[in-house]
Amino acid sequence: MNRLTDHHGLDCSGANPDAVQAYRRALHAFHCYQGDPVALLTPALEAHPAFAMGRILHAWLHALSTEAAASPVVRADCQNLQQLSLNRRERLHLEALICFNHGQWQQAGRHLEDLSLQWPRDVLALQAGHLVDFLRGDSRMLRDRIARALPAWPAGDPASHAVLGMWAFGLEECGLHAQAERAGMQALELEPADSWAHHAVAHVYETLGRPADGARWMRSRQPHWDDGHYLAIHNAWHWALFELEQGNTDAALRLYDEQVRATRSTVVVDLVDASAMLWRLQFMGTPVGDRWQRLADDWAAQDSPGHTTFNDFHAMLVWVGSGRTDQARRCLQAQTGGVASGDHAAVAHSLGHPLLAALLDRHEGRHDAATRKLRLARPSVQRMGGSHAQRDLVDLVLLDSALSQPDLTLARALLEERLSLRPDDGINRQAQALLSRRIASVHAAANTPAVREAEPA
Repeated sequence: MNRLTDHHGLDCSGANPDAVQAYRRALHAFHCYQGDPVALLTPALEAHPAFAMGRILHAWLHALSTEAAASPVVRADCQNLQQLSLNRRERLHLEALICFNHGQWQQAGRHLEDLSLQWPRDVLALQAGHLVDFLRGDSRMLRDRIARALPAWPAGDPASHAVLGMWAFGLEECGLHAQAERAGMQALELEPADSWAHHAVAHVYETLGRPADGARWMRSRQPHWDDGHYLAIHNAWHWALFELEQGNTDAALRLYDEQVRATRSTVVVDLVDASAMLWRLQFMGTPVGDRWQRLADDWAAQDSPGHTTFNDFHAMLVWVGSGRTDQARRCLQAQTGGVASGDHAAVAHSLGHPLLAALLDRHEGRHDAATRKLRLARPSVQRMGGSHAQRDLVDLVLLDSALSQPDLTLARALLEERLSLRPDDGINRQAQALLSRRIASVHAAANTPAVREAEPA
């Protein structure tokens, strides 16, 4: 067997110099979420089928997409790898991949953690582990997995930007905003095209309630994160969110049409962003026309409920938004119908089912039931994964349901929570206006002659 080292000094089984160079290019594209790393890698795998790390990268690129259709690809890659003579590091990657593909995301993250403890310069293990932490909603490991490896990554290393960008996002998710912003900026000084670092800085502005700074940041840096980047739609989503938080609904809708849904992508992460943004636009009172129907048509291409609760929650927004209750009920049934496997089964049963049932209750006018279920699910909503900014939608849906209750006590309390952190936020101002109108409506109803006659003397 021919053994070479990669650009980080790590042994690569079954490779030759051309394959290692292809791996390097594909890995850089993955770090920046730019271009098509699978296409960069495929010729090397065809020419060198025993190149283990190339096959491992190919498997992770598919697995981490969370697309149901990716699972057979990952399974085939794992079967291929099992036929090869792997070194210890490569075997740990394989064990993590097998666990991940069986829905055992926590164990996959642990295998990658063990790998990174021994080989902190395996940047693929760091990035795969970081994304597993993100998909599990594990804020602390988003930060600490990367922090442990930092001493192994001097600033002059070609991939140090990727490590800094991941650390920036982990810091932000743990509330360390100043450090996160510095790390993200350092990453972008080293590699201006690092979309994940752009994304991390956007999260800082979002979490701190600085939407004007965030919108300026996204606009000024657009050439670096937009063209040909896998995260272009997600970064455009952040930009639209900044516009909404300033009350600029027309600008947000324009970004939805011209960036978020311009290509009508059926990639699941893009559909998730579109669903979340369309719900917020509707909450802001923006007429959305037939956009729910068009988005539902596109979601139908990814209709595989039970794969992850995070994806199902966003799909459910679209099924109820478009009035497709048959698909909504099918999605709800998948949460407890034995479709989910591994860690997802427990999450779907305890969290996915009440969340999705609440959306259906709300759609069918059972606002009391929706509110009750959302309040029960809210304390553990991080288990469905994603970021704080993405999971904030659950809080907004709860507030919206509470605003539809006869008793507005909970709605007032939920709104005060939000106003205490962001008094000038456009979404919160919209909620405040809705509450004022509801209070006025209740008072008006209480003062009608029929109500007065029913009151005791």
